[in-house]
Amino acid sequence: MRFKKKQIERYSRNIILKKVGVIGQKKLLRSSILIVGAGGLGSPIAIYLAALGIGKIGIVDKDKVEISNLNRQIIFETKDINKNKSSAAAKKIKKINPDIIVKSFNENLSIKNINKIAKNFDLIIDGSDNFKTRFLINEYCHKNSKILVSGAISKFDGQVYTFNFSNKKSPCLRCFMPKMPRHSGRLSETNNCEYEGILGPVAGLIGTIQANEAIKEILGIGNTLCGYILIIDALKLTFRKVKLNKRPNCICNE
Repeated sequence: MRFKKKQIERYSRNIILKKVGVIGQKKLLRSSILIVGAGGLGSPIAIYLAALGIGKIGIVDKDKVEISNLNRQIIFETKDINKNKSSAAAKKIKKINPDIIVKSFNENLSIKNINKIAKNFDLIIDGSDNFKTRFLINEYCHKNSKILVSGAISKFDGQVYTFNFSNKKSPCLRCFMPKMPRHSGRLSETNNCEYEGILGPVAGLIGTIQANEAIKEILGIGNTLCGYILIIDALKLTFRKVKLNKRPNCICNE
């Protein structure tokens, strides 16, 4: 794989980094990432991954853009209201970087379609807004030994998790939350933003960290977040990395 002159110019600030270089940039261009959710988390994730040069990006989201989304879903504009989020987001990031392959999936992720959609992607980033989808992605990635970078936001707070299921020692989402909550008011619960609110930059902060963690996993650089939860309080401006141990009777031990 040889870089074109424009590619060298486009990715020059990545390439001059010793931990990335030419070899690392080629890895990024050969990699593929599926983003589940084109909302507050998915927006910055998609923008940064496209700009960095991830070779293939998939975006899954069945919702349409609403005016209330615009305080945090920075990939959309007022003129995008009532458009399908997945296709609108795909068009935007294709404009950012026309060299990459972008696929949009205007559907909800389900047990029936997850393998068809996700099987051709190296890594999955979860920016979904409901526990059913989050648990589904967790189980799929565990079963198929994929890397999962998950994020959650509420009010002024956020969390980031990395699960590298190619490593048998990796915990999973159910190690932290064995059962699906039956009540609202938890991070990333459906319509949580509608009832509790979310400060726009918090979504950007968590989504950007998710993108950063995904790049680290692809390149194999830095300290992995796998085995920890990163907890962020934007009001206090505190960052805590809490150990997440593998639960003995969890499904990830099967």
